[in-house]
Amino acid sequence: MAAPTSDDGQDGGSLTRTLQALLHELPGLVSDRVELFALELGRAASALARLVAWVVAIAILGVTAWLALWSGVVVGLVQAGWHWSLALLAVMVANLAAVAFAVTQVRGLAGRVSLPATRRHLTLARRSDPDSEPPSSPVHAHDPHATRLHDAERPLH
Repeated sequence: MAAPTSDDGQDGGSLTRTLQALLHELPGLVSDRVELFALELGRAASALARLVAWVVAIAILGVTAWLALWSGVVVGLVQAGWHWSLALLAVMVANLAAVAFAVTQVRGLAGRVSLPATRRHLTLARRSDPDSEPPSSPVHAHDPHATRLHDAERPLH
C-alpha cells in the first residue's frame, strides 16, 4: 500500500526545508571538524617534538654506554697482556662486523619501504593480458610462500 501524498506539495516543501537546513548547518559541521583536526595536529606535533627529543637523549646515552663498554674491553685486553693497538684493532673489527650485519639488515628491509604491492595495485596495468601472472620478483625468489603472497596481493576484478 502506497503512502498517502498530499496534492499541495508539502512533501516537496518539507524536503526542501530539510535540505536548506542541512546546507545551513554544513559550514558549522565542517568548521568543527577542521578545528578538531587543527587542535589534534598541534597536539601530535608537540608529541612528535618531545618524542624526537627523547630519541636523541636515548641515542646519546646509548652511545656513551657503548663507548664505556668498549673502553672497558680495551682496558681488560691490555691488562690481559695485549698490546693497546691490538686491543683497539680487535674492538674496531668487532664493531665493523656489527656494522656489516646492520647494513645487510637495512638493505633487506629497504625494499619494503617502497610499498611494492600497493604501487603495483595502484598503477595502471602495462601488460596486454590483465589475468597474466606478474613477473617473479627477486625479493620473493627465496620465499617458498611467494605464490601465496602473489595470490593474496592480486586485486579482485
